[in-house]
Amino acid sequence: MFLIDTHTHLYEDNFNLDRDEMIQRAFDAGIQNMWIPNVDVSTIEPMMKICRQYPQQIFPMLGLHPCYVKPENYQQELATIYDRIADIKPIAIGEIGIDLYWDKTTLEIQKEAFETQCDWALEHQLPIAIHSRESTYIILDILKKRKQNPKGIFHCFTGSLEEANEIIKLGFYLGIGGVVTYKNTHLRETLTNISLENIVLETDAPYLPPVPYRGKRNESAYTKIVAETLATIYQKTIEEIATQTTQNAKQLFNLKIS
Repeated sequence: MFLIDTHTHLYEDNFNLDRDEMIQRAFDAGIQNMWIPNVDVSTIEPMMKICRQYPQQIFPMLGLHPCYVKPENYQQELATIYDRIADIKPIAIGEIGIDLYWDKTTLEIQKEAFETQCDWALEHQLPIAIHSRESTYIILDILKKRKQNPKGIFHCFTGSLEEANEIIKLGFYLGIGGVVTYKNTHLRETLTNISLENIVLETDAPYLPPVPYRGKRNESAYTKIVAETLATIYQKTIEEIATQTTQNAKQLFNLKIS
């Protein structure tokens, strides 16, 4: 079985005591690839240290997360990150987007940073990983108005069927993680109306752990729990879920992995 965690923050400090063991648990659970987005300049080297340690299994993305788009330094952060694309050779630009949960006052510069990084993706022929917390409608509006967009993933999708259909029309995949296991989510019902061909798996570890680990640290091994939940939703085997979602991810990221 070949599962891919398309979004995991393995460099976070709360993995410091058992990072290698945690990564091995993921391998043991069938998660054979893990893809890491940095969030700002300071997280590039911690991310790359892990990628260098596991060059055939763990791959970097590169971008400026919307929560780190600050008036005092976002232009310098963007310039520094852009300059690293050539030597890092990321598999995607990410995690980028707009976040209106934590700070609405930076909306305009978040928009600017998002469009700038979309342009990078087009320039380097890379997909993007989109963060869209309380901002999906704004990001969709931006993408619809652009002359050309990269492909990519709406990371941590938890929205409505209408939003899902709009995202898919634009050529994007839905990143599905632990939220699909939550009792009070409408996501399972939404997914019954969405083809499995439009879905990739993720954890967003160490955040948003699935049931039965809510309230604890998430980790990439729990990608298997997400896949098991999707197997129930789609009435397929976990092997079928793994095959299709892995094919989706490999096709999007143009990776020749086996």
